Amino acid sequence: MQALGEIASYLPIQGAFTSYAARLIDPSLGFAMGWIYWFSWASTFALELTATGLIIQFWDKDINIAIFIAVFWVVITCFNFLPVSFYGELEFWFASIKVITVIGFMIFAICIDAGVGDKGYLGFTYWTNPGPFAPYADISPDSTAKFVSFWAVLIQAGFSYQGTELVGIAAGETENPRKTIPSAIRKTFYRILFFFVLTIFFIGLLVPYTNEDLVKDGNDANSSPFVIAARLAGVKVLPHIINAVLLTVVLSAANSNVYSGSRILIGLAQEGLAPRWFKKTSKKGVPYYGVMFTAAFGLLGFMNVSNAGSTVFNWLLNIAGVAGFITWCSLNACHLAFMRALKARNMSRDLLPFKAMWQPWYSWYGLFFNTLIILTQGFTAWIPSFSVTDFFIAYISLILFVVLYLGHKIFYRTSFVPPLEADIDTGRVALENESWETTTTKWYQRIFRSFRG
Repeated sequence: MQALGEIASYLPIQGAFTSYAARLIDPSLGFAMGWIYWFSWASTFALELTATGLIIQFWDKDINIAIFIAVFWVVITCFNFLPVSFYGELEFWFASIKVITVIGFMIFAICIDAGVGDKGYLGFTYWTNPGPFAPYADISPDSTAKFVSFWAVLIQAGFSYQGTELVGIAAGETENPRKTIPSAIRKTFYRILFFFVLTIFFIGLLVPYTNEDLVKDGNDANSSPFVIAARLAGVKVLPHIINAVLLTVVLSAANSNVYSGSRILIGLAQEGLAPRWFKKTSKKGVPYYGVMFTAAFGLLGFMNVSNAGSTVFNWLLNIAGVAGFITWCSLNACHLAFMRALKARNMSRDLLPFKAMWQPWYSWYGLFFNTLIILTQGFTAWIPSFSVTDFFIAYISLILFVVLYLGHKIFYRTSFVPPLEADIDTGRVALENESWETTTTKWYQRIFRSFRG
């Protein structure tokens, strides 16, 4: 986020930050990064549509999830043809529900942990028995098994954090990006700490990893740790409330998937890395071809209706998760190239609208560990014996990325961009000549936007 914030506040591009790779490093990298990032959002849309059906099955297991995949696909697709102001308003209300729910859950968790629920006082009981880390099967000794287990779930954990970089996609459509983007970047750390880390901390206090509902084979809403925590506490109505909120969360995510995917296609088309018709927009700025093309991939959600639905769900989850790590890795590389381009022009980073901290070490750190996770996350395909299916589930996104990069490289014979020739001017000069009129917001919107940016 620090790396992206420094580039996006200086060069806010309408479309997608994947254009930075083509400008700063190599057009082939921009092509591969852009399409793999778009593919991650398109496949995630199918994943979220499936999740809506699974959540609703909490109330009636006999309902076919295909009904809700179809209904919500139509609703979300149609909504994305509306002007972006409608998208922003809807996301504001969805975010408001999430903020209230998370704060309420934390208060609930503190009370239950202190002894209000059916289990009595819990404290850090589950951190001792069964413990904070679950050992991986067929691995010994126990300490190694726990580390392997930790490393094996990094992709799923990383998937939960993906989307924080969306500020870079919205940069070109944001009022006064030189001011708003740095503000959003700075607040992101505290939001992640408060809404993600603290929530996970409290779940760890309330739900042991040995809970049967948590580890059973299936992807329905009964496996949600939020629902399990409420059920263990003996609060009968709370699981229903939590699931209703989770439904709004998933719908919000699905809405963002289509929005993000369509804007990525604009960025690719502007750089000549996608068909030109993806640049076409309505009078209100809606990229209708991009919306239709991205939304079409949501129909992959119907694959989950088959008997192998759980396997398909895991395929989509891993494809999106690994693609997200590839994007983060590429963003770190783009920032390093951006700093080299500034140095080649004798430009000081102190003059930038936002200066990322701890650079270049922070970007090198991100580049190294993202690469390490991408290359090693599929090691479980060899445990206890090699599985071709598990191998392709783990590495299909990486394979696709390499094929896209090499295919574009060979066909167009592109070369790496020298630092002095990197384009860090297009869009910047026009921005400096802009004057901004900030849209007035209501008092309650300002309160909630202090949490969500």
